[in-house]
Amino acid sequence: MCGRFVITSPPEALRQIFGYVEQPNFPPRHNIAPTQPIPVVIIENGTRHFHLMRWGLLPAWVKDPRKFALVFNARSETAKDKPAFKNAMKRRRCLIPADGYYEWQSSERRKRPHFIHRRDGQPIGLAGLAETWIGPNGEELDTVAIVTAPASADLGVLHPRVPVTIAPGDFERWLDCGAHDDEAAMALLTAPAEGEFVWHEVSTRVNRVANDDAQLTLPITAEEMAAEQPKPAKKAAPRKPAPLASDDGQGSLF
Repeated sequence: MCGRFVITSPPEALRQIFGYVEQPNFPPRHNIAPTQPIPVVIIENGTRHFHLMRWGLLPAWVKDPRKFALVFNARSETAKDKPAFKNAMKRRRCLIPADGYYEWQSSERRKRPHFIHRRDGQPIGLAGLAETWIGPNGEELDTVAIVTAPASADLGVLHPRVPVTIAPGDFERWLDCGAHDDEAAMALLTAPAEGEFVWHEVSTRVNRVANDDAQLTLPITAEEMAAEQPKPAKKAAPRKPAPLASDDGQGSLF
């Protein structure tokens, strides 16, 4: 699963890696969440372009977005056949530049957030599926979902699913829907190799979307960990027995 991710590389560095023609300038983001606009790389008329799209896919056939569940991930196993994704899988495959993402590991008392990134520190291209939704009044909204796959053994200790990352050598194969059909693209929808990614626990400050600063990706400190430990529940004081009522000869059911 992928519900939050990070973009911290300089815009020009990402432009060189992903090869789009635009020269956008955007600030680093440390806590990107669904429904927010995110950078997307897609091929149009044979050229790679940079767009901002809403994270949360809306298929073209949706009549009322308010009645359609927020879809920010697409399962790789069903992307080619599921109605919400099959058109995008054939014609609108895209990449989402990122430098890492967050995952929450379930424990006995709480979910512990972790920051996950490539071992070599390089940016990653998340596999995405895009759709343009056109409303009843002609309004257009570009939307996107991130493709996920079953996790490899190492990342599986955090969560059973991971976002699919496309290697730079496979960018063209994933993006060029005209030259490479959906069957060929399906072969790319796998988890990263074991050891390719590393991770560390971070502060639960990342749980709040309003928090967006470089401290979020740092390993949690001992002080933070102690402060975030759930406090033991207070034991209720033993109740004193109620005094016995005097017997007035009438008897009682209570």
